[in-house]
Amino acid sequence: MSSTYPDNEPADFDGPVMDHAPDGIHEYDNPLPGWWKWLFIATIAFACFYFYIDVTTDYLSAGYAYDQAVIDDTARQFGKLKLTPDAATLLKLGKDEKLHALGASIFQTNCVSCHGRHAEGIACPNLTAGLYIHVRKIADFVDVITHGANNGAMPAWGNRLRPNEIICVAAYVASLRGTNYPGGRAPFPNAIPVPPWSDK
Repeated sequence: MSSTYPDNEPADFDGPVMDHAPDGIHEYDNPLPGWWKWLFIATIAFACFYFYIDVTTDYLSAGYAYDQAVIDDTARQFGKLKLTPDAATLLKLGKDEKLHALGASIFQTNCVSCHGRHAEGIACPNLTAGLYIHVRKIADFVDVITHGANNGAMPAWGNRLRPNEIICVAAYVASLRGTNYPGGRAPFPNAIPVPPWSDK
């Protein structure tokens, strides 16, 4: 509640004052400007939106930003290496935490539209089931990614990814063997298991 200023206010005082006057000091009744109120409401609305995005996705979280920084740094170091597309290299890369994350990043960028976010299979085979059509040994992953398969159903990535990137994503895909992501696509009828490839 407010009132006009009292009779004992100085002559140059102009405006309403609050009804209460602690210690005889009158307080102006100055409401917040409308733009300030709307700005405050907007910040609350943005906070709710940001919280929703942060909870439902990884892309705006600090953890995701850190992981991407690590991946980018690994990629810079990785570019200086000369990797060979053999079984020993693929198995080693599949167990390296940083390079595994880099392979996962390459997969998420290029492969999810067909193979799914978790390699569970959408239009293409489920890569977590351990059953394959064109893979008989671990090094075959590199060949399939590089040259493609099934008359282009699996596109060739040899002209779009660098050799080291192909080897890294091949190691990542190979590491998914037998993880059997829940709800993954049923294996293709002509997909078969391959022998253990620890020494292949």
